Amino acid sequence: MIVRLVKMVFNESEIDNFKSIFESAQLKIAKMQGCLKVDLRQEIDKPEIFFTISHWESENDLENYRKSELFINTWKLVKPLFKEKAEAWSLS
Repeated sequence: MIVRLVKMVFNESEIDNFKSIFESAQLKIAKMQGCLKVDLRQEIDKPEIFFTISHWESENDLENYRKSELFINTWKLVKPLFKEKAEAWSLS
């Protein structure tokens, strides 16, 4: 199993936009081949910081998602909202 952790920092004025985008994509992501779970968490003391935590059966499943139309289109909407460059880690 692979756990993908992505840290995103948003412009404060874009937080609601991001939440809306994620809400509409979350179920679609969860239905992707090999996705076991996908969650969103928000930093308590710095509400502009979010983490997505997704669990995948394999690295191949994660890569297929990252190359999917769903990911590409969602990322196009989310990326302009960032205050800082996103950081990501794949964990065993």
